[in-house]
Amino acid sequence: MPIFSQRKNKAKPLSAKSLRLARQPVRRTPTDDDSRAVPPARSRGIYLLPNAFTTAALFCGFYAIVMAMNSQYQHAAIAIFAAMVLDATDGRVARLTNTQSEFGAQYDSLSDMVSFGAAPALIVYEWALRGMGKLGWLAAFVYCAGAALRLARFNTNIGVVDKRFFQGLPSPAAAALVAGFIWLMDDLRIAGANFSWLAWVITVYAGLTMVTNVPFYSFKDVNFKKSVPFIAIFLIVLVFVAISSDPPKVLFGLFVIYGLSGYGVALWYWVKGRPVSIVQTRSEPGEGK
Repeated sequence: MPIFSQRKNKAKPLSAKSLRLARQPVRRTPTDDDSRAVPPARSRGIYLLPNAFTTAALFCGFYAIVMAMNSQYQHAAIAIFAAMVLDATDGRVARLTNTQSEFGAQYDSLSDMVSFGAAPALIVYEWALRGMGKLGWLAAFVYCAGAALRLARFNTNIGVVDKRFFQGLPSPAAAALVAGFIWLMDDLRIAGANFSWLAWVITVYAGLTMVTNVPFYSFKDVNFKKSVPFIAIFLIVLVFVAISSDPPKVLFGLFVIYGLSGYGVALWYWVKGRPVSIVQTRSEPGEGK
């Protein structure tokens, strides 16, 4: 019967080259799981096209203030309406070109505060409220503060409100209400001092309505990609013709109707048994405390 050796196998000592290779860190090839786990680097670039429209709207607001300081109130009012058109364009351009960004949203809010908050308040103060003393600048401040609060609430509640309606009068419409009245009176060659109290009422009304809970139709549910009857195009032509015939009267009339429409909607809800609280008395979901 053969006899086997009882000696244990001894490991051969590693060479110097093997020790150096063992001490080097193992390099792994990144896999799909790794790419999902590690977030991509945040882009610090700024989209040019939508922010160019926002900058143009900001320029119009600043230009309106300069024109009011030079007593060119018609030019100031027209600049506010131009800022409205540009403000309505930048967001749609960003969505169409897929260039939305947090920077663009914040920049748009700051531009709106200048064009639809500070500018209309300063213009109406220079035009009609200066001679009223303390009541005049307080009314202008109510409007300016209302615009700031309106924009802040819009940014915080954008994800929890019904997109078909604005919560309170939107700041561009409030600015159009004030600027449209100034444009109309200036076109009729009527000095602001002759209608200072009416200007005071419109300014305070616009400022307070911006911070109410009254629903104003937003037109955001209108599908521009959907086909429409031929009569719709003809009605659009009639609207352009009406505005071109006498811009101050037609634009001011349209925004007066829109500025009162929210209370009509609130009355309709009340008749239907769904009353709307005019003044917000509780916090909305997700609203900061």
